Amino acid sequence: MHNLARYLVFFQYIGTKYSGVVKAPPHQLRKGVQNYLEDAIRRLKPLNPVSLTISSRTDTGVHALSNSAHFDLQRKNDNPPFPEDSLVDAINFHLGTAQIRVTRAHRVPDDFHARYCAQSRSYIYRIALGVPHHSQLPLIEHDLCWNIRSTELDVGAMREAAALLVGVHDFSSFRAVNSDLPFKNPVKTLDVASIQPGSSFTQAHFHREIPFLELTFTSRSFLYKQVRRMTGALVAVGQGRLSLHNLKEILEARDSLAYPQGLVAPARGLFLTRVDYRATDIQFSQQTSEE
Repeated sequence: MHNLARYLVFFQYIGTKYSGVVKAPPHQLRKGVQNYLEDAIRRLKPLNPVSLTISSRTDTGVHALSNSAHFDLQRKNDNPPFPEDSLVDAINFHLGTAQIRVTRAHRVPDDFHARYCAQSRSYIYRIALGVPHHSQLPLIEHDLCWNIRSTELDVGAMREAAALLVGVHDFSSFRAVNSDLPFKNPVKTLDVASIQPGSSFTQAHFHREIPFLELTFTSRSFLYKQVRRMTGALVAVGQGRLSLHNLKEILEARDSLAYPQGLVAPARGLFLTRVDYRATDIQFSQQTSEE
């Protein structure tokens, strides 16, 4: 099967219209990003069943500038494997008007795994300040940020709070309950939790300037809704609704029920921005493949 190849693809999407990144069941009207990608790849008419393995799960309404997945593709009639650039163009053509685009493709070793080989994942959460109602945002920002009424966030306190989260912790208090709960180790290493000024995508053209904050989080992996819960807690610290001591107590409780109700940041401001791999893991060797 010399024409069977495994590919790693990086892809972006606006998550507003989708049920999340993973495939939705057939009876569900709103589909996942994976449904559209697999349908597009099937239109290339491979001999093998099409099945993507997604590196990083994102929920309904969450966006990605760079998610990733791997899949196998066997072409008919002894055709050679697709060149990487041709594969990107072909998949994007068949995606049509979906708000999903493949940005890069790499042929990878046959044992490569998009999820388990990932070395780190980075998210950015975008917050618009001083916007009482989302109708006052530029239209392009409508589903791409969290608008907060006040501009008076204590960013210094938020940064102190973020520093408490960096490092190795049991993040049980910052995960939501789902079916994976018994199987996921809640101990994670948070490498980065930073808070910096951001900007609107229309900053140079909108009739007034809207201040933005960008919260960046990097870790090898995250728990279910961990980033949105951390963001919500940091904003509450900035608003004076939580103290640094309160945040430390929540973290040390190691219990999802210890997280206060009503603090979780909405999905629409969250972007997965990077999934990083070792160069040696994604380097394809024809000789190794034949062996």
